[in-house]
Amino acid sequence: MASLSFIVGIIGNIISILVFTSPIGTFSRVVKKKSTEDFKGLPYICTLLSTSLWTFYGLMKPGGLLIATVNGAGTFLQFIYVTLFLIYAPKETKVKSMKLVAVLNIGFFGLVVGLSLLVIHRGLRLTVVGTICAGLTLGMYASPLAAMRTVIKTKSVEYMPFSLSFFLFLNGGVWSVYAVLVKDFFVGIPNIIGFFLGSLQLVIYAMYKKKSASQKSIEKVEEEGSAHLVRGGIEMDLYEDDETKKSKHRNLHKGRSLPKTSVARHQSFQKILKTQSLSLHSESWHDEDDVEKGNNAQNHA
Repeated sequence: MASLSFIVGIIGNIISILVFTSPIGTFSRVVKKKSTEDFKGLPYICTLLSTSLWTFYGLMKPGGLLIATVNGAGTFLQFIYVTLFLIYAPKETKVKSMKLVAVLNIGFFGLVVGLSLLVIHRGLRLTVVGTICAGLTLGMYASPLAAMRTVIKTKSVEYMPFSLSFFLFLNGGVWSVYAVLVKDFFVGIPNIIGFFLGSLQLVIYAMYKKKSASQKSIEKVEEEGSAHLVRGGIEMDLYEDDETKKSKHRNLHKGRSLPKTSVARHQSFQKILKTQSLSLHSESWHDEDDVEKGNNAQNHA
């Protein structure tokens, strides 16, 4: 029985570490952009508190090595996440997050450890710390409930990643089996509830995954239809423009082919006046020549 619980505990360690490493992609994006954007720091701060207390619980509990190791690794990773969040968060968010870290991860954790070691009787330490840890674990498993509500409301699984839901489901199931084998109710109760909530998440994901796909296909068809309508409207506009241009072009040539009566008549009238003026001028010159010849003849006579 001890060997079976150890094997199950090892499997639980592996799955839990996969859950703990899931935010690596998120924080690599934070470091790359040097901004936390719209990400919230509260889940990582709360998870840091939870893993820290579970590590303390595993160290106090006889045979709790596997609990201590997996949560010790989780504490290390969550500490890195919280540190990166504090570095890249906006000033106002950074101040609020630092206050939460001071209250929860330093103040509350230090208070629980101090009271457990100095005030609470040794026989009650595991009960007190185990109850607190179970409550925090329930909060971790219940946190996706908001995402489930969003999925049902929007009928889309976009806001509920399948991998996280699947690993929470496996994590709750494996640690539930481990708790039954080692008879640890503080580990078992929150993980059994977590296994149930994880199962519910997967059912909802399966229900709305098909609806999301069909909705996307409908939206794609609507977009394509809109694109065809827009394209058709553009082509009609272009066709109308071409026809309009051709009509204007024909009218322009037609206008050019018509006789310009007013201009032609005006130019003809100017030519007649010019001709008449030239003829009058030449006649006057002829008259003057005749007069001069007559005068010369008289003088010679």
